[in-house]
Amino acid sequence: MLPLEAPNNRLQQAMKLVLLAALPGLLGLFWLYGWGVLINLILAATTALIVEAAVLHLRRQPLQPALSDGSALVSATLLAAALPPYCPWWLTVTAMAAGLLFGKHVYGGVGKNPFNPAMLGFALAMVMFPQPMTHWPAHGLDLTATFQQVFGAGQAPDAWVQATVLDSLRINKSLTMDELFTSNPAFGRWGGHGVEWVNLAFLAGGLFLLQRRVFSWHAPVGMLASLFVISLLCWNGSGSDSHGSPLFHLLSGATMLGAFFIITEPVSGAKSALARLLFGGSVGLLTYVIRTWGGYPDGVAFAVLLMNLCVPALERFAASRQSEVRP
Repeated sequence: MLPLEAPNNRLQQAMKLVLLAALPGLLGLFWLYGWGVLINLILAATTALIVEAAVLHLRRQPLQPALSDGSALVSATLLAAALPPYCPWWLTVTAMAAGLLFGKHVYGGVGKNPFNPAMLGFALAMVMFPQPMTHWPAHGLDLTATFQQVFGAGQAPDAWVQATVLDSLRINKSLTMDELFTSNPAFGRWGGHGVEWVNLAFLAGGLFLLQRRVFSWHAPVGMLASLFVISLLCWNGSGSDSHGSPLFHLLSGATMLGAFFIITEPVSGAKSALARLLFGGSVGLLTYVIRTWGGYPDGVAFAVLLMNLCVPALERFAASRQSEVRP
């Protein structure tokens, strides 16, 4: 029999690997957006640890090993990577606290949450504070200007913010894709300017986690394959009514962060292989639908939360299929 601390040790080791694998993507975000990414990360991590400690104290439970298992820091990292880099400090704190409280602790804590806490916090912030959630920078600020922007001590110039590449495509009515890539600074070579490299960095980290067998291939492949197929089927070239190529969708927004770091969350995601494949495939399909016809430029967070609700049904379907093929 394994010792009692073995499950927590395995969780801690897995969380350390996830944090290590996220480092290339975080460095990419820092290269693209500057100091705001680091401040977001510090605020989210500090809030996560304080909330975890407060809840454990209220429940009269020991702080260790729960506080050091790494799950709260992973949720903080994912939320910080998803939030706009220079959003107000109170937004990051509110989103992190709400995600942990309403997405994790009201259900009993780690191992019992039906929703991904980071994505729940992001979705709540998007619904409650839509204006600051759309302030994405055209370039980074120096450290002094960053503190002024995040903590409300100063005002950045108007030209500092711009629409994201997905938002620009969603509201476009007249320009062709070629014209957008040529004239719009939000567009890069294949997807969002700079964001395409951040996605490739998260892809590299995700492949590292696959190699270390932190999770199986089913959910990431399901999401990326379905997003590729639906965007290919709906792609109508470079006209002004184009919804973007498959490569554009794979390398824009939070695609790779979602595929390798969010939908692979072991508690709120599916457990069996077939259910994981269906879960990932459904997230990819919903992401495209929300991006193209929904009211939000990116759709990963809402797609994940919707499919979190469907996990029991997916597991029942997978179990019935497995029982049918047994001799």
